[in-house]
Amino acid sequence: MREKTIELASGITISPSVHFGRAVIHGTRVPVDIVVGRMAAGMSVQAVADEYAITEKDVYNALQYAAQRLSEEQIWVTAS
Repeated sequence: MREKTIELASGITISPSVHFGRAVIHGTRVPVDIVVGRMAAGMSVQAVADEYAITEKDVYNALQYAAQRLSEEQIWVTAS
């Protein structure tokens, strides 16, 4: 029986058997959070793509997915 892979966004998937169900670049085991973290650390898109053997489009898909998830986040501020 084959496990189900779910596409969360363009080029971003999850599967229970890949990185404990974390979001990864489709067809790889490269987690989205690692790609975004490398970009935040100052690496170029090309450098990240080269380091993880993914395409530049994969890097942009990871950034788009992260932006989408952040836009859905709700933070409730209360007065102390």
